[in-house]
Amino acid sequence: MTANSADRPVLTRDELVFHLRSGDAHQTFLDAVADFPLDAINVRPPHVGYSFWHLVEHVRYCQFDMLDYLRNPSYRAGVFPDDYWPGTDRDAGEQQWLDSLEAFRVDLDGVEAFVRDEDVDLWTPAPQAWEPAHTPLRTLIVMIDHNAYHGGELGILRQVMGLWPDQRVDSFTAHAIETQNQP
Repeated sequence: MTANSADRPVLTRDELVFHLRSGDAHQTFLDAVADFPLDAINVRPPHVGYSFWHLVEHVRYCQFDMLDYLRNPSYRAGVFPDDYWPGTDRDAGEQQWLDSLEAFRVDLDGVEAFVRDEDVDLWTPAPQAWEPAHTPLRTLIVMIDHNAYHGGELGILRQVMGLWPDQRVDSFTAHAIETQNQP
């Protein structure tokens, strides 16, 4: 089925939200952190210079930063990597882990609201964009890619460390089993 050109902006927004929320060919970031054992949040897998919490906090902050870049005319970029990763000497408590995950979810809702706002032109850079190629569409694709990359990294590191529950089924797999096994 070919989309009518008048429907393409709506379809583009729907696809962006789908990839932000569902992942399609990969687990979502939220699936990667689901039921994470709290006694392992500060564990550093072998040959990795950061903990699981560092990784979660990095993804949370980067998603927030990109959303701020899209919405804030006074946006100022941080200094990489110092402002985008917690210090390697820092550990998190259980509440800090939960707060990081909740902030990620809240910001993800904000990203979806931004995408669904029909007053937002996805193809024209905002005045604060420092390059003409930095359209909202491009920034959203970078965000989707970044979340997916680190969600996959988190999932693999959990597997390496034996931190997945037995017989787990993530939301993508559950959906695929349900939809692909229908008549």
